[in-house]
Amino acid sequence: MNHPGQDGPAYRHLYVHVPFCARRCSYCDFSIAVRRQVPVDAFVRAVEKELTVRRQRQATEALETLYFGGGTPSLLGVEGIRRLLDVIRRDRPLAINAEITLEANPEDITASAVRGWRDAGITRLSIGVQSFDDAVLRWMHRVHDAASAERAVRTARDGGLGAFSLDLIFAVPDVLARDWTRDLDMATSLNPDHISLYGLTVEPHTPLGRRRARGMVVETTEERYEAEFLEAHRRLSTSGFEHYEVSNFARAGRRAIHNSAYWSGAAYLGVGPSAHGFTGAERRWNIAAYAAWQAALDAGQDPIEGREVLTAENRDAERAYLGLRTSDGMELSPGESAIVAPWVEAGWLEWVEMAGKRRARCTPEGWLRLDRLAADLTALPSHS
Repeated sequence: MNHPGQDGPAYRHLYVHVPFCARRCSYCDFSIAVRRQVPVDAFVRAVEKELTVRRQRQATEALETLYFGGGTPSLLGVEGIRRLLDVIRRDRPLAINAEITLEANPEDITASAVRGWRDAGITRLSIGVQSFDDAVLRWMHRVHDAASAERAVRTARDGGLGAFSLDLIFAVPDVLARDWTRDLDMATSLNPDHISLYGLTVEPHTPLGRRRARGMVVETTEERYEAEFLEAHRRLSTSGFEHYEVSNFARAGRRAIHNSAYWSGAAYLGVGPSAHGFTGAERRWNIAAYAAWQAALDAGQDPIEGREVLTAENRDAERAYLGLRTSDGMELSPGESAIVAPWVEAGWLEWVEMAGKRRARCTPEGWLRLDRLAADLTALPSHS
């Protein structure tokens, strides 16, 4: 329950954005700060200041999930992660079985690091593999190679962090001649409990976007994008993974709890440069640039950059978009059910029974058209 003067819910999910990277990947459009020497002390102090600002405006509850994303959080090292966790624990309690995820690049995963992260409280890793093709990794401007990615997985498992997710990127330019099937097979051979797949998008202000503008890069076709997405669905489903969200696959009982909170519309708190938060009625986001975010906190200011109060139309749009992006689907009103009948006939939606209720959910082919389906559903007369 909130108390007088508080403007937010009692958050049970916390995201901490760690912006530091050794280099910028060719496709990256995230808020990052490339640093040869990572300013661990200054960053931890700034996070502590922001948590203090947030605590003054909300009730505190035990965190069920904590996610360190970036950027490259593993660049903080064992001591940096331990100190961040100490700061967070002093600010609010962590549930006994909280899911605590650390994004890590393969080159940072050593036996001593895994042992230190585990002892500090990390329960799960999200490993940024992206590909098992060395030529593709070089093109992406990644630091690691395929062999080091495999070693990292073995090191994590041997060190007691057997709960991990592998990230892969598909639909890279055809000129790279990347064998997507081989990448999928390599990923499953490492026996992760979770895999996340992201189609390559070329943003104008990224290194890749500038190369495209000069005619040096030609994106793959929509047909190739669709074929690789559907190939991943077939191969991973056959290998025992549940395709439970557009971009995510999990072994039974191993869905990402933190990310699932986003898709369910739960409230969450975001801390760090560019971090977003959601109260249930309002979305907020922080100053994106690391130096400006830090300067605001040093000046005793709230580093928030913007906010958006959701309108009824916003809520309808989110209900449709979030409801259709997971395998749990969504309930539809009688009028909605009649109007989406052509989608079912086209094979983009299917009806399923869950907990005694009839729900509509996207097929893999429908997920490829998610934006269109959600927009069409939001525009139905029942939402006006």
